[in-house]
Amino acid sequence: MTAQASSPMPPLSKTTLLLIEFALAMGGFGIGTGEFAIMGLMPNVAHNLHITEPQVGHVISAYALGVVVGAPLLAILGARLFRRHMLILMMSFFALGNFASALAPTYHSLMVFRFIAGLPHGAYFGVAALVAASLVAPHQRGKAVSRVMVGLTIAMLIGNPLATWLGQSLNWRYAFAFVGAIALLTVLLVFLFLPLNHQETRSDPLHEIRSFNRPHVWLALTIGSIGFAGMFCVFSYLAPTLLEVTHVSEDWIPLALATFGLGGIVGNIAGGWLFDRLRFRAVGWLLVWSTLVLLVFPLATGSLWSMLLASFAVATMVALGPALQTRLMDVAHNAQTLAAASHHAAFNVANALGPWLGGMAITAGLGWSSTGYVGAACAVAGLLVFALAWRKEGRELLMVET
Repeated sequence: MTAQASSPMPPLSKTTLLLIEFALAMGGFGIGTGEFAIMGLMPNVAHNLHITEPQVGHVISAYALGVVVGAPLLAILGARLFRRHMLILMMSFFALGNFASALAPTYHSLMVFRFIAGLPHGAYFGVAALVAASLVAPHQRGKAVSRVMVGLTIAMLIGNPLATWLGQSLNWRYAFAFVGAIALLTVLLVFLFLPLNHQETRSDPLHEIRSFNRPHVWLALTIGSIGFAGMFCVFSYLAPTLLEVTHVSEDWIPLALATFGLGGIVGNIAGGWLFDRLRFRAVGWLLVWSTLVLLVFPLATGSLWSMLLASFAVATMVALGPALQTRLMDVAHNAQTLAAASHHAAFNVANALGPWLGGMAITAGLGWSSTGYVGAACAVAGLLVFALAWRKEGRELLMVET
C-alpha cells in the first residue's frame, strides 16, 4: 500500500467516523438513484418524448459514457486537490447535471444532459472509497468500502422505487429534480462532517498515469467492464419485461425495483466480506454465481413471485463492486485515485454495454427475457478474463519464490 493510499486521517471519534461514512454514503445514494431512476421510468420517458424503450436505453448508455469519460479525466485534473474539496466539487457538478436533465425539452438534449451528469460519478466514488479506506485498518478495507457503497445499493432499494413512484405520479422530470436535491444535501453533509486532512498525500498526475499502466490494473477493470454488464442488461429492461412478459400492471414496478435493491444490499455486504477473506479468489466465485443466476432469470419471468426472486438474485451481482474496488487498491500502487475512479468508469462501460447488447437481442426479436442469456454470456466472458489475471498472478508469485 502506498503512502497516498494510506494517508491516515487524524484520530477521530467513532461518532465522527460514522457521520463521515453517512455523508459519503448519501452521495452514493444520490448517484445510484440518478443512475437507475430512468430504468424504472423507461415506459414513461418513452411515451413522453415519443421514442421507443431501446432509445431510452441509449439515454442510459449516454450517462454511462459520461462516467467512462469523466472518471479518469476528472481524477487526473483533480489529483492535486484535497479529497474533501474534490468530493464537494463532484457532487455540486452532479446536482447541476440532474437539474438540467429534469428540464430537458427533447430526446437529444436529455442525452446530452445525462452525459454531463455522468461525468463526476466515477471520480466521486473513487475518492469516497479512498477516504473510507483511510479510516480503517488495512485488513478492514473491503468492509469499509462496502459501507460507503451501501448508499448505492440503498438507492436501488429505496431511492429508485421512490423516484419511479414520483415519476409515475407526477412526471419523470421530478425524479431527476429529486436527485439534484439529494446531491446538494450531500454537499452540505461533506462540508459539515468531513474534516480537511492536511496530512493527506496529494498525487502527481504524471505519476498516477505511469503507475496506472499496469497489466493487473487493466485486467481488473476489464473484468468489471464485461463481467458486470449482465446485471445491467437485465436491470435496464426490468420494467418492460414485467409489463410485457410477466403481464403485471405498472403498479408492481416499484416493488420489483425495491426487491432488486434488497438483493443489491445483500450483495454489497457479501462482496466486501468475501474479499476480506478470499482476496482476489472472491471475484472468480462471484462471477460463477453471476452466470448461474442470469441463466435462471429467463425461466422465472412468467410469474410475478419467481420474477421477484430472480431479480433479487441477479442484484446480488453488486458484490463484484467492493471486491474489484479493493482489488484495485492492492494493485494500483501510485495510481490510487485514478484507479479508484476508473473502477466506476469500468462498471459504467458495463452499464453502457449491457443495455446495448440487451437492446440488440430484443430488437432482433429474441424477446424481453433474452436479456438473461445475453447477461450470462457477459459473465462468462468476465470469468475468462479473471482466469487470465489469476494465472498471471500465479506466475509472478512463482517467479518471486524461485
